Amino acid sequence: MRIDIITVLPEMLEGFVTTSILGRAQSKGLAEIHIHNLRDYTADKWRRVDDYPYGGKAGMVIQCQPLDACISALKAERHYDEVIFTAPDGEKFDQPMANDLSLKENIIIICGHYKGIDYRIREHLITKEVSIGDYVLTGGELAAAVMADSIVRVIPGVIGDVESALSDSFQDNLLEPPVYTRPAEYHPVSNPDETWGIPDILLSGHEAKIKEWELEQALERTKRLRPDLLE
Repeated sequence: MRIDIITVLPEMLEGFVTTSILGRAQSKGLAEIHIHNLRDYTADKWRRVDDYPYGGKAGMVIQCQPLDACISALKAERHYDEVIFTAPDGEKFDQPMANDLSLKENIIIICGHYKGIDYRIREHLITKEVSIGDYVLTGGELAAAVMADSIVRVIPGVIGDVESALSDSFQDNLLEPPVYTRPAEYHPVSNPDETWGIPDILLSGHEAKIKEWELEQALERTKRLRPDLLE
């Protein structure tokens, strides 16, 4: 799949999208992530992309022209399944949405900034408005990074262990059960005489019983920490 991210701060994203899972996905040819500097599309000779809002409100608003020019240039090269705007009043981003977007061929993510974008862009060019949480960020770059990471990591082949991705929290509306690694008995630095062990079931080698324990733990943790997911 291809993700095009439109931003006024490309330097915030350039390192992120070329490392770890996102970098691996691109090196495998399973995903493309392209970052576009909105200032490259403005008609203003000073490369300004914002102006004061009508009505006398404080702050600045990204103008129609550079966004329209950038989106139009991208659409002239290929079809886009979604044109997404990161906005605090958008639909809440979650794992099912990430799964759905990972099946798309091409998407655009527009990073909001300042007091937002001219509403006419939202009315005429945006197909989906997405929020990563009920709080306000300085810009949408962090939201775009979160979305890109969550979307790309579930593309088949990106993560070597498919089971790992499918068993992540929220994939089935449950939190993950506790996980442990070696050693089975650990003596903490703060108190070497103390022993931190792990549940005996995990050492049993009985796969069916381990799966049953994991489900019980996932249900218990979800009920205790995120009961809203069970609704």
